[in-house]
Amino acid sequence: MMKSLLRASALAVALSLSGCGSSSAPVDDGAGGAGAKWFDYERAEEFAGMKQMPEQKVEMSDGVKLSVKVALPTDAEGNVANFPLPVILTQTGYNKSLATVIPAFPTFNSFFVQRGYAHVAVDVRGTGVSEGDWEAFSAREQLDYKEIMDWVAVQPWSNGKVGTWGPSFMGITQIFTAAHQHPAHKTVFAIVPMGDAYRDIVFAGGQVNAGFIPLWMLLVTGLGVLPAEPNPDALLISLDHALDAVLKFQVPTIVNALTGGQDRNYDSEFWRTRSPIEVADRVKVPTFIVGGLNDIFQRGEPMLYEVIKRNTTTKLLVGPWQHLGASTGAGLPVDGVPDLNHIALMWFDKYLKGLNTGAERVPNVTQFLSGEGHYSIASDWPHPRARAERWYLRGDRGLTREQPAADEGSNVTSPVVSLLNICSQSSSQWTAGVLGVIPLPCLQGNNNINELPLIGAVTYTTEPMEQDYYINGPIQADLWISSLVTDAGIAARITSVAPNGTSTELTNGILTASLRAIDESRSRKLNGVMIQPWHPYTEASRQMLKPGEPVLASVEIFPTSTVIKRGHSLRIAISTADFPHGLPPVGDLLNQLLGVMTIRSDAEHPSSVVVPVVPVAAIEAPR
Repeated sequence: MMKSLLRASALAVALSLSGCGSSSAPVDDGAGGAGAKWFDYERAEEFAGMKQMPEQKVEMSDGVKLSVKVALPTDAEGNVANFPLPVILTQTGYNKSLATVIPAFPTFNSFFVQRGYAHVAVDVRGTGVSEGDWEAFSAREQLDYKEIMDWVAVQPWSNGKVGTWGPSFMGITQIFTAAHQHPAHKTVFAIVPMGDAYRDIVFAGGQVNAGFIPLWMLLVTGLGVLPAEPNPDALLISLDHALDAVLKFQVPTIVNALTGGQDRNYDSEFWRTRSPIEVADRVKVPTFIVGGLNDIFQRGEPMLYEVIKRNTTTKLLVGPWQHLGASTGAGLPVDGVPDLNHIALMWFDKYLKGLNTGAERVPNVTQFLSGEGHYSIASDWPHPRARAERWYLRGDRGLTREQPAADEGSNVTSPVVSLLNICSQSSSQWTAGVLGVIPLPCLQGNNNINELPLIGAVTYTTEPMEQDYYINGPIQADLWISSLVTDAGIAARITSVAPNGTSTELTNGILTASLRAIDESRSRKLNGVMIQPWHPYTEASRQMLKPGEPVLASVEIFPTSTVIKRGHSLRIAISTADFPHGLPPVGDLLNQLLGVMTIRSDAEHPSSVVVPVVPVAAIEAPR
């Protein structure tokens, strides 16, 4: 036993001293900028296995005890390493012991552990078998993240260097943890983390996300009641948590939002507290962010990268994924981009073990290009060569670079409320990919059914492209609209139309027209043109419509990276609803009923869409 552990320890020390963890590290190229490329990184296992230690309870400063488990490496005889190791920390709301009853949901990553790491998993308060009440990402929960770090740093199996890892909930907790700037916290590997709770997911466009929010709350509650721990009191604890979560947090939050309660319906301190983007500027440790083109957090992932990169080495990888696929990096390795475990190992070996892995020199930004079907790399996001280009909606349903003529008008009406568009890629996306497992073309991206007159959509389409057209970044639809009533919902989908007429959804955005006010100081511009509006979403900013009077509403359409291939067309499809992505609170819904929306496109009211265009020559292969 002792010989096996000593050999493993000696190997770890030798690797650290030699700095030869990478088999083919790149030439120093300016830390991920121009000329950077992906490369293979591999390191053999140091240990034969992994063992989960018994559950422990760690007391927080308010007396609440959190449930913690530690996984440590073992030798071939099953003996646990008895010397300090670098630590990977995962803090979850999804029941850390779930793998004991559902093996498909592993909490501990044996790939890391067998390469010389301790892995710690924690049930955040009020979830799993931790004590307390669950109030997702509350200020008290965020303080727990720091206090857990205090505890981890001084344990006998810890060498005081801690990295954080995990997807979704576990990615969000990492940004909040890093904001505490704990001296033991050395690096972050956040997979599909949220940025802005209100704008990214809960109230995008000022409308309740009726697809994801109930599903997510049910997930946390449902997983928490599974009898994963052998402790006979565990089930009672879990049932108590479930009841408290439903009655004290979930139901009040949902009811408040749907009925128009000001502290939840509008952007407020409640949502700011729960938005990692608000503290991202305090993250000072090297950070790797993984996102998805159609992830539920597709808006916030690149924005987190933008903020954090100002202070530290930061990388962004965006794949062709919805939430479930992004959580595992489905389809990798491909195009020279390694799988997530190997990328994370390279990252942790650099920033926790001090090995010369070249992690800091991989490309700063790696994105999948839909349409092209491959990954591309860049030195930054948005792409440094992106420029805003405006396309005008025309009376003949065309989409051109020329403004409408003085005598041209297009007054197209659309039903105000429609639930018929539920079969869409948007529905799949905003249920975290759950609906996407149903093999229906409309859930896989085919948008033709949602462009039928029955649905109420109005489409505007370019002529077939004469050459490939590369779009990379957020999109803004500047729409002149009017309504017969005092409010309207606006849903915009950007699609690529093939020569055979198939319309494939790329990305989407929604907006309640009365919440159209813009804070220009917080909006994004490219070459002087606004391309990502920032709406305050406050009661004070609300501007009701006057029936029949046109107003300009700028719809934020979430970022994408795509190539509209030669012979294909760019399309914007506009309707008044995108259920379940958006469901107006009751008051807003009543203001929209019985009206029709008119989209204007004339010289006085030139509706348009602004896209970020990058030269096709800028597309660069990852390897």
